Amino acid sequence: LTFSLLSVTLLVSFGSSMPYGYNLAVVNSPAEHIKAFYNTTWSQRYGHGLAPGPLTLLYALTVSIFALGGLLGSLLVGVLVERYGRNGALSRSALLVLLAGGFMGFSRELGSPEMVIIGRSITGLHSGACVLLGCAQPLPHDSGSGEGFVFPTGSVEGIFICLGVFSAQVLGLPELLGKDRFWPLFLSAMVVPASLQLLLLHCFPESPRYLLIERNDVCGATKALHRFLGTPDVQDVIEEMREEQRSLSSMEMVSVWQLLRERSVRWQTLSVVVLNAGMQLSGIDAIWFYTNTIFENARIPVSQIPYTTMGTGAIEVVAGLIGCFTIERVGRRPLIITGFCAMGVCSAGITISLLLQAALPWMRYVSVACVVGIIAGFCMGPAGIPFLMTAELFMQSHRPAAYIVGGSLNWLCNFTIGFIFPFLQMSAGAFCYLVFCGVCLLVALYIYLVIPETKNKTFMEISHIFA
Repeated sequence: LTFSLLSVTLLVSFGSSMPYGYNLAVVNSPAEHIKAFYNTTWSQRYGHGLAPGPLTLLYALTVSIFALGGLLGSLLVGVLVERYGRNGALSRSALLVLLAGGFMGFSRELGSPEMVIIGRSITGLHSGACVLLGCAQPLPHDSGSGEGFVFPTGSVEGIFICLGVFSAQVLGLPELLGKDRFWPLFLSAMVVPASLQLLLLHCFPESPRYLLIERNDVCGATKALHRFLGTPDVQDVIEEMREEQRSLSSMEMVSVWQLLRERSVRWQTLSVVVLNAGMQLSGIDAIWFYTNTIFENARIPVSQIPYTTMGTGAIEVVAGLIGCFTIERVGRRPLIITGFCAMGVCSAGITISLLLQAALPWMRYVSVACVVGIIAGFCMGPAGIPFLMTAELFMQSHRPAAYIVGGSLNWLCNFTIGFIFPFLQMSAGAFCYLVFCGVCLLVALYIYLVIPETKNKTFMEISHIFA
């Protein structure tokens, strides 16, 4: 990689994926402070506090509305890129983070829980757009795959998501922003990476692929290629993109409805549904959103919970790095099957440890180990592979529709888990984790029986295996 290309890849990931990971975990540490603020504000407005049920409902909405914003952002990303290009779309998304940070940062001063909820939804809008924008960075392909001027950086994105989660856990320590008076600042701290991205994006050229294929700007694309590739001879790459431009102009893109009705890719479509829904229904969002609550139920001493949570985040980063460096060597299928199986076993382990902790106090540490196992299993396999396999299961004409189906399910299931988990935990107790266990093991079984290894295989080879 040239310095310019590596720099823009890291910058996009830092300003896009890192805030996404941060917002997944940021609501965990200040949960009690935010609930107390909601209760106090309600009492000042109406003369009485909130009952536990409505308070849980309001907080669950605060946590989960991030995913509804993400759903909307993922649906708008195509329009943004077509109109403004990659850099322009990223810049406008960064402005959304500044707006959201203002809403959440001043919410307590203005006595408005609504501002927290609105801010969370806007951060979701940013994440939904930017996670997709960061999944493809400019790089000439040399594999002969015909994919054009696109380099998938899902592994880099996954690492920065883990770093975002970890940074939220570190900043949530009592010695930093974990105190009651700092929670509005804690929620709005993601404006820092977004602001840096906004300031530095203008130093890098626009995506050459966008300039040539969408804008027909040969001169601009040539200059961008010189900058990214560090070589004066880019004519071969220009001709390659010209060929892709001609190919795309003659290709009819499939709509979502056509994709769902097309029999020849029915198993591929079902596989995208299972992978993306299973990724979110595996319980990982419950772990990220409600880690402290889970550890409280496991009777971990309150003073140790923030540091235990931070330890799980550090292991998450390590697991993400392992997955990044082993995926091309091991393959997609073994990693994702192993990841889902590990998550299923550890979910059952949490249930067992919670049921036995009254008789065996050391079972609390088994609960912590199981949470670590769920996170590590997720980061090594299910975290990024579903996005990668979605691209590999379909030809170019079907991929946009497949990404819309997968992405929409991803965000909807994220919202579902974030919203219902507190109520599921209250009603089912320790047995709620068996739901996640069942989902993980069923998804692993489906992958084992249906989905082939996609590494180094063409679409036609994969389609033949499915047939």
